[in-house]
Amino acid sequence: MILGLILALASAVATNLAFLFKHRGAVLAPPIEVRHPLRSAVGLFRSKWFAVGWVVAIVAWFLHVGALALAPLSIVQAVLSGGLVFLAVFAERFFGFQLGRRQWVGLTITAAGLVVIGLTGGGADDPQRASLAALIAVEAAIFAIGAALVRISARRHFLARAEGLILGAAAGALFGVSAVAIKYITQASRGPLLGLLSPWTLTAMIAGVIAFYASARSLQIGNGVEVITITSVIANLAAIFGGIIVFHDPIGSGPPGITARFVAFCLVIAGAALMPAPMRATPDAG
Repeated sequence: MILGLILALASAVATNLAFLFKHRGAVLAPPIEVRHPLRSAVGLFRSKWFAVGWVVAIVAWFLHVGALALAPLSIVQAVLSGGLVFLAVFAERFFGFQLGRRQWVGLTITAAGLVVIGLTGGGADDPQRASLAALIAVEAAIFAIGAALVRISARRHFLARAEGLILGAAAGALFGVSAVAIKYITQASRGPLLGLLSPWTLTAMIAGVIAFYASARSLQIGNGVEVITITSVIANLAAIFGGIIVFHDPIGSGPPGITARFVAFCLVIAGAALMPAPMRATPDAG
């Protein structure tokens, strides 16, 4: 489990760097057009910063998969939630954002939640038995929420900031679908190609593709750190929920541990919620 937590921490660092690089590139790329997905993708990748962000995101994804194979889903996602600490530090130090006192209070609360999660772990080494019925129900519900948010953003007229938040939330829900599906693949009995030939692989891919466009568009029109934060929070909430319901991830050992871990999860999410939109950095030319 320790190795899984280390991989999750590394994935958190890489994920937030990737988001910040992609944000810098997305605001320089042509607007995404729903009717021209391939042209939109080409336009994004022609921006060098978006391409760099995508490469870093791939590294983060492999680290995430490794973490999911070695540690409970809810714990991995809690560590990734704490990655918002790295997001704020990187955004302010290297990407030109300015964070206020409220944002730094949020970082402290998030870090405290992670410490409690680490100290109250219990039973993580027990074999996990996934419930297929619960998996289908959870995946269908979260996917429906993500798809509905994408549709709402396309059918209604919102201010750019609001639309960015809606698309960021949609991307987060769909990233959560992918995380739960990948966790199931890593836990399932190995079939052809180490279990990769699975309907859940297709589920993860479809959710990931939709999330790719929703996230990129949200970064183009929304406030950078705010959009990244809402995407991360929703993704982690979805995955933590899936870990507990589908994979029976432990919440803690005994009433004190369960209470402490529940409070810690709330602290991680509350800390993220205390990070309203800073001013967007002026994008570099390139």
